Amino acid sequence: MDTLGIFFAKYSEYLIIIFLLILLCKSFKKNWLLVSGALVSGIFARFVITGIIRFFFYSPRPFVLSSINLLLEHSPTSSFPSGHASFYFAISFFILLWFKKNRPSKTGSYSSALLILLSFLIGLARVFCGVHWPSDILAGIGVGIFSAIFVFYLCEKFFGGASKPLLQ
Repeated sequence: MDTLGIFFAKYSEYLIIIFLLILLCKSFKKNWLLVSGALVSGIFARFVITGIIRFFFYSPRPFVLSSINLLLEHSPTSSFPSGHASFYFAISFFILLWFKKNRPSKTGSYSSALLILLSFLIGLARVFCGVHWPSDILAGIGVGIFSAIFVFYLCEKFFGGASKPLLQ
């Protein structure tokens, strides 16, 4: 169980990045705005929104407050909200919104559902490994969803989504 928890908490996140790279390599002209928007959404969630929240609200990590069996090395920084959850949920929900609006298909729905499930497993595993509280993950999910909606709105407003090809 520990090995599975460590895998999902530390290594499975690379599967989401690999998915984005596959989308980009599959058709750069068709998917560059999708991949760029997903990454901007994740970066905005993780480094802007989460950073602002952590600046004003410090929450100690579980291993700081109690002697738990910590499975991952981690510095005792603020844990609320989860940066991993906010980053990967922002990417996953941006992709969900993109496929729902611009390219509705079963493949897009299945891909989005798989990415959201993987993001959820990353968050759950980080609680299991002792580096986050469940509330950190829930707040990270909220931050990620907000960021995805905000960046998706901006992409639609300024770039017209996938309906206008920007690269000829």
